[in-house]
Amino acid sequence: MKLKPEEVTSIIQKELEKYQTRLKVDSIGTVIQVGDTIARIYGLDDVMMGELVEFNENIHGMVLNLEEESVGVVIFGTDNPDRYIREGDRVKRTGKIAQVPVGEAMVGRVVNALGKPIDGKGPVETTKFRPIESEAANVIQRQPVNQPLATGIKAIDAMTPIGRGQRELIIGDRQTGKTAIAIDTIINQKDKNVYCIYVAIGQKLSSVVTLAETLRKHGAMDYTTIVSASSRASASLQYLAPYAGCAIAEELAYAGKDVLIIYDDLSKHAQAYRQLSLLLRRPPGREAYPGDIFYLHSRLLERAVKLSNELGGGSITALPIIETQAGDITSYIPTNVISITDGQIFLENNLFYAGIRPAISIGLSVSRVGGKAQIKAMRQVAGKLRLDLAQYRELAAFTQFGTELDKNTQAQLNRGERMVELLKQDQFNPLPFYQQVMIIYCGTKGHLDDIPVTAIKKFEAGLFKFIEEQKPDIKNELFAKNILSDELIIKLDEAIGKFKEAFKTQQKI
Repeated sequence: MKLKPEEVTSIIQKELEKYQTRLKVDSIGTVIQVGDTIARIYGLDDVMMGELVEFNENIHGMVLNLEEESVGVVIFGTDNPDRYIREGDRVKRTGKIAQVPVGEAMVGRVVNALGKPIDGKGPVETTKFRPIESEAANVIQRQPVNQPLATGIKAIDAMTPIGRGQRELIIGDRQTGKTAIAIDTIINQKDKNVYCIYVAIGQKLSSVVTLAETLRKHGAMDYTTIVSASSRASASLQYLAPYAGCAIAEELAYAGKDVLIIYDDLSKHAQAYRQLSLLLRRPPGREAYPGDIFYLHSRLLERAVKLSNELGGGSITALPIIETQAGDITSYIPTNVISITDGQIFLENNLFYAGIRPAISIGLSVSRVGGKAQIKAMRQVAGKLRLDLAQYRELAAFTQFGTELDKNTQAQLNRGERMVELLKQDQFNPLPFYQQVMIIYCGTKGHLDDIPVTAIKKFEAGLFKFIEEQKPDIKNELFAKNILSDELIIKLDEAIGKFKEAFKTQQKI
């Protein structure tokens, strides 16, 4: 077979016409300094703040400092990632802002600060990603807080209620029950269509495992995501964790869902950021924190929102946790976060060690928004509760001097003592709102004044059982109407009186 030259020429010409040049341009920099999960890179002139860059060995980092001659990058990884990186290594731009996988596939999973699963259940099946940093919803996109988020804890739901879309700070010394309140609140969201995200920052891995087991045991992992940056994770991942958790929450909220997010705790988050800032040679300010430490938490907590109905009406309720030293709420980070949030639940050492748990300080705890979202029945029974308890505390302190008391003062002390006992609650035992309303009604209306303090817990358990079994119509009406009508109050008084007689006989009071 003979090939004609003109045929060969036409074939080559066609092939040349098909050929397109595909040029790929990469922006490449060079590592000039590395150590302590921080790298300084020369040559990335057009890189963005917060952009991901790629090192060798498929290790990534995020740009955190833009300087005249170089850029400062925090390296991601849990186990000394900077040991794989050397001076002179090449670094490549990715063109992507740091982002995490999001969506309902994340529910029930335990992930790290980059959204990668660490629970051994395989990869997260989702194609959705969201930037870890995003702008908070503006005024037009929000609506006022108008729905309660029940914690199941009597002292909180009655005196410092939380609304969906609120930011309520939990603050106190270590080992005073801050995390216990957060866990009880998560457990109480069962069957309430509220997704929960728990962000563990700088905690021991064993604590995170215990927490996951506790939630699983109470059936709460079915609607909860745990984002963990443990104490062995690098400062860069601890810095990233709350923003990653918030991005996961935002995806659900903008889909019309209600979300509760707990940051445990922001003191360790601030310390991780201080470490990164000092390594990046940013100028230190008060307590060696960088100048933008307030902005660190304000841009995170401002993302908590109750969205307008046009945007689906979803919400993100934030419960940040702050650890104080020796009860000092006037130090730098606590005052910063108090000024950002819509109220705080302050836990006192003295109360905790006296056996009053949850150890909530009446005087220093406040909710600036939640009262508007409080159930009307609870407002009816708990309206004067805070004032009565504050007066009781003052009287109790005064009577330590051995003063003789008149009948009214003695009666006030007796009732205050019973109310304090009434508000005590065991961990992992959140109560539905109708039970809270009934038992607080008993206390405020004087039904417990002739019951010994030591018998209050038994009385409470017995009353709940009695109403459930013999007077279900009271519970059903409370559920349906969320209000104590005159007729319902008469029914409730009769039921309490009937049970009380039987209880006194049984307990030989």
